[in-house]
Amino acid sequence: MRLMKSLLATAAGIGLAASVATSASAETWDMPMAYSATNFHSVTGAEFGKCVTKGTGGGLEIVTHPSGSLFKGNDIKRAVQTGQAPIGERLLSAHQNENALFGVDSIPFLANSFEQSEKLWKAARPEIEKVLDEQNLKLLYAVPWPPQGLYFKKEVNEVADMKGVKFRSYNSATARLAELAGMLPVQVEAAEISQAFATGVAESMVSSGATGYDRKVWEHLTHFYEVDSWLPRNYVIVNKDSWGGLDDGTKNVVEACAELASYAGYWRSVQYTDFTLNGLRAGGMTVAPASDKMQGELIGFGDIMTKEWLEKTGDQGKAIIDAFKAN
Repeated sequence: MRLMKSLLATAAGIGLAASVATSASAETWDMPMAYSATNFHSVTGAEFGKCVTKGTGGGLEIVTHPSGSLFKGNDIKRAVQTGQAPIGERLLSAHQNENALFGVDSIPFLANSFEQSEKLWKAARPEIEKVLDEQNLKLLYAVPWPPQGLYFKKEVNEVADMKGVKFRSYNSATARLAELAGMLPVQVEAAEISQAFATGVAESMVSSGATGYDRKVWEHLTHFYEVDSWLPRNYVIVNKDSWGGLDDGTKNVVEACAELASYAGYWRSVQYTDFTLNGLRAGGMTVAPASDKMQGELIGFGDIMTKEWLEKTGDQGKAIIDAFKAN
């Protein structure tokens, strides 16, 4: 909280220095978000909105709408792309079906720590921005989730124990992982997780401790295995036409607030990791590393999925991986 107050004060100073528009010409941007208001991504987005509103002296007010209340998670990117919403947040890898590059942060065991995730994002961001630009979108900032682990409603010691389990997927990478493990992928949005587990639509998932904690999955699931498979990112995008309608001073404030949000969101994610795993334990779940056998089998799936991703992305994908490994 102290950090965010400092960031807000900084952005406000930027806004005054830029002499941006005041409330006399005020504009409001509604920002759809897929996750609950208490999720750290949503908190970061709300603080970003306040930062812009304060930094522009009310000239541009950004109002967040969490939990898929304005647009469902799967519809947010299209809504921003077509101008139905000027700005929004979405899981980057949710769109890897339209372009495999969007799945760069969900390649199992390629970058499975916060430090590695930052290096991969640095290598991939220029290519991601090119794709988004062609789709009438501008990238503002992106924040990683904590490392992904596996949730089950039973003890699992090897991949054979997963066979036939109904597995909540949220992108093509998670669906592919389920297929390789012999599980049955079921597409379930974040806002529908609790209902899916309560009704038996899903029995397992790969996700961070944050998602499990936010959704109180201990009411339906029993085990969380710390496999640290990858760190997917949520990203905030703005419609290029809406962006083009802003004056330079306002753009400066938005970009400054986006940089601050990226920084604050990253550290929220880091700090939230242990907190949420402890929360799962407190809820009664068994939280532990995967067995050596299961971890080895999963890493083998990661090798397969890395090759498949490179086949789909060609020279662009190879350039990203080469740049990532060179750092």
